[in-house]
Amino acid sequence: MEAVRETSPGVLRVRSDAPASIIAPEGVPIVVGFVVVSAIIVSVCSWLLGPVAMSISAVVTCVLCLWAIWFFRDPQRRLPEREDGRALVICPADGVISFVGPCSPPKELGMSPAECDGAVRVSVFMNVFNVHVNRSPVRGVVDKKVYTPGKFFNAALDKASEHNERLGIIVKSASGRRFACVQIAGLIARRIVCRVGEGAALDSGQRFGLIRFGSRVDVYLPAGVTPMVKLGDKTVAGETIFAVLDERDRDGGA
Repeated sequence: MEAVRETSPGVLRVRSDAPASIIAPEGVPIVVGFVVVSAIIVSVCSWLLGPVAMSISAVVTCVLCLWAIWFFRDPQRRLPEREDGRALVICPADGVISFVGPCSPPKELGMSPAECDGAVRVSVFMNVFNVHVNRSPVRGVVDKKVYTPGKFFNAALDKASEHNERLGIIVKSASGRRFACVQIAGLIARRIVCRVGEGAALDSGQRFGLIRFGSRVDVYLPAGVTPMVKLGDKTVAGETIFAVLDERDRDGGA
């Protein structure tokens, strides 16, 4: 899977990702639980049903344990920057673009009519095989954080933005522009994790949370910011470029 890149030569460079464990911290207890339960199942099968049942159960539980490790993996990424200092909006999640179009941010975030007017939503749908660690789309400070309980419709459906359980953050850039990023629970996902609180400083592409077992992340671009992705594009969290911002939001903080 390749990240979306700008076509002009020489405008991008890559910076190193922050170090992290191979497995996301929130996934360690679940992986350990899989291993412990698997060991118990194999032992019981061996004791009650014999070596054949033990072998079959060992294969099945081993596959499940490997899947749990795979699901909670947290790979390093090559974070793009522009050499001219103009800031980028970076994709927050691995998956597929499921929506690109005009749409106002969720009401609970309390964004002003001026901020909602002309906003464009870019949605990334994650299946159970994608990396589920989420990353900040822009550099800035968390201006607001709101959890909203809700239903668990298929996250690929458009109505999930309004009806599903979700957690939204607003990241305020150096220029004062605010970008909404919303983690949305899905049909199977039942746990949204956001590691940052209001006032936290985030770099573009920095890890800030995850959602368990298939879900979606929405990013709301302010009016005048043109998305560089389209429906059906595959994305890589921290690498795929959603948009290039103007001189107001330079990476140097000017």
